[in-house]
Amino acid sequence: MTSQLNVDTIVDKAGSGGTNVKMANTSTYVADGGSATQNTVQGLVKHWCTYDGDESSPVEDSFNQASFTDVSTGKYSMSFTNNFSNITHCPICGGGDWKTQGILQGQEPTTSGTGQIQTRYPNTAGALDTERTGHMIAGDLA
Repeated sequence: MTSQLNVDTIVDKAGSGGTNVKMANTSTYVADGGSATQNTVQGLVKHWCTYDGDESSPVEDSFNQASFTDVSTGKYSMSFTNNFSNITHCPICGGGDWKTQGILQGQEPTTSGTGQIQTRYPNTAGALDTERTGHMIAGDLA
């Protein structure tokens, strides 16, 4: 027989409101339809960033990002707070303001704490600083 626990809030032993509650890498959740389960930790985005290439301090918001540097027109270098465990992580990129529709090109994935991206006009070789751009990366952290 299975058990069910119904609660409104989970709080750690120190009573800090759940900020120190940990979940194992093997934790799963049941899909909406109830027929499939997924690994909770595997399904989380491990890095994301939104930025405005027209600004001197371009980062608008981010997660797991230690630094973001404007290298040249449309080219940026970043470092992660936490490294990825292998090179098989998956970047998901999109962006550009509604006027320019820039696209992103990423460098070869590495396990190190750095990465590079470049925004370009579709179907051309011209790099550009787009007004609104974002990316995220899914994969395993080291």
